Amino acid sequence: MKLENSVGTVKPSVINGKHVRITSVLSYIIMCIITVIVFLPIIITVFASFKTAAQIGIDFPLKMPSFSYLENYITVFTRGKILLGFKNSVLIVVVSLVLNTFLGSMTAFTLNRFNFRFKKVIMALFVIGMVIPVYVTEIARFPLLHSLGVYNTMFAPIIIYAATDLMQIYIYTQFVEKISVSLDESAMLDGCSYFGIFFRIIFPLLLPATATLGIIKAVDIMNDMYIPYLYMPSSKLRTMTTTLMDFSSSRAGSWEILSAAIIVVLIPTVFIYIVFQKFIFAGIVAGAVKE
Repeated sequence: MKLENSVGTVKPSVINGKHVRITSVLSYIIMCIITVIVFLPIIITVFASFKTAAQIGIDFPLKMPSFSYLENYITVFTRGKILLGFKNSVLIVVVSLVLNTFLGSMTAFTLNRFNFRFKKVIMALFVIGMVIPVYVTEIARFPLLHSLGVYNTMFAPIIIYAATDLMQIYIYTQFVEKISVSLDESAMLDGCSYFGIFFRIIFPLLLPATATLGIIKAVDIMNDMYIPYLYMPSSKLRTMTTTLMDFSSSRAGSWEILSAAIIVVLIPTVFIYIVFQKFIFAGIVAGAVKE
């Protein structure tokens, strides 16, 4: 009887142990498959950027190239004028982020600290703006910006990127809620205005959220091709993404040069994300916790 009891008590733990191991193995297999799916196109693009047109047509895509062959990258920097695109992209990103940060944080501060008419209507409009596809709103936005005289200038994408969105309002609001209202009241007793309260007290405490949203917004702007291509057709106003259009055309395009251009455009975005990823996760987690 003791042997049977001992066997009976051991069996569930053995089964549970096997179940845990099987689950862990399946999880690792799934993660490996996802990793391969994500990185395989990037690896193929990197290899293609160091090959000639003949090698791309004959060789296996994953065949190791000669990394000393840099003609494709030289063509990208000389003929493609990628540095001009980088300068325009950085200028648009910096100006857009500054405007977007102040507009988003001020909007969140107003919605959180003040009660006024149509407050819920304004929040509903933000939600509707997230639901409606961008290409539908383009029908009204394009003639509006054209009538303002900013078409084919950097002001057109800057105005669009400077606009705040629902995710930005939500994260900023979570941070503002954690700031005690007594700080506002104490500042008002000292004669501080609402603008002074915001710039001297509220905004400095929103730096974690600002870092998170700024990095996400910067990556989105750097990777966006649609808005610069539509609103800045001039060759002098090309960004890093619209520069890729020259290498993808049927007449002047080639896979090896296009691959090199893609890698050059990808490097700043990856660098920004790797360096500042801890601020992204820290800001999102901090804003999601209420005390």
